[in-house]
Amino acid sequence: MAAAVSVWPKAQLLCRHPVRLHRASRRFSESGDKNWFRSLFVHKVDARKDAHSNLLSKMESSNLYKIQFHNVKPDCLESYNSLEAEVQSRLHHDEDYPCEVVGSWNTWYGEQDQAVHLWRYRGGYPALTECLQKLNKNKEYIEFRKERAKMLVSRQNQLLLEFSFWNEPLPRPGPNIYEMRTYHLKPGTMIEWGNHWARAIQYRQENKEAVGGFFSQIGDLYVVHHLWAYESLQAREDTRNSAWLKEGWDVNVYYTVPLIRSMQSRIMIPTKSSPLQ
Repeated sequence: MAAAVSVWPKAQLLCRHPVRLHRASRRFSESGDKNWFRSLFVHKVDARKDAHSNLLSKMESSNLYKIQFHNVKPDCLESYNSLEAEVQSRLHHDEDYPCEVVGSWNTWYGEQDQAVHLWRYRGGYPALTECLQKLNKNKEYIEFRKERAKMLVSRQNQLLLEFSFWNEPLPRPGPNIYEMRTYHLKPGTMIEWGNHWARAIQYRQENKEAVGGFFSQIGDLYVVHHLWAYESLQAREDTRNSAWLKEGWDVNVYYTVPLIRSMQSRIMIPTKSSPLQ
């Protein structure tokens, strides 16, 4: 009985899609030995040797990211976007502040009247500290925060690192819609997640949809954010369906679903000032 219970979470997602389940079963039976043999030679991170932040992040860079979730009063969203864009532009182009806006969006599907902002601090925690110290002395920024507070219902942020095997998020032309898929993992499974996605990301590069992948360091822990770009909702559907036709993608789903406690999808529209359009 115990063995049957342990298998169920892995099969739960595939059972909802009979065709995918049949395809996955056939592939496991036809190439299981080959995949097992190949896995012996795939580089895997040893979780026992270091913190997962060191093992999974890009060691050649010292980028730190901050993501902000701002829930805005419905009648204030337009004013909020205008005010936020003005301040973001100033900080982004001021060399005195070691931070830059990666992207800024409004949620289209998901939590309504929500703004999402992604910042990059080149220089890691020292850059973040320097920026905060300067902002706390900046009278214009203090007034901006007071004005912004009048428009907000709630706000939340997290500090993130980027996965070493993901693309670095760079400005791109539009128009695009963006999907942020957020995964709350079971504690202790981040290394396993990284090992699987280091192989799986190759199946999601065909249409240049992969924007960035991050994991939390401060705030809610064991949280992963995958950021994707699509031309439209239909393009999203087509791209995601095409992944199931590639040998190996179903294996990634099979092994990563049991690592997840909960997950969320946001479809977002970039603001006019966002570098990611």
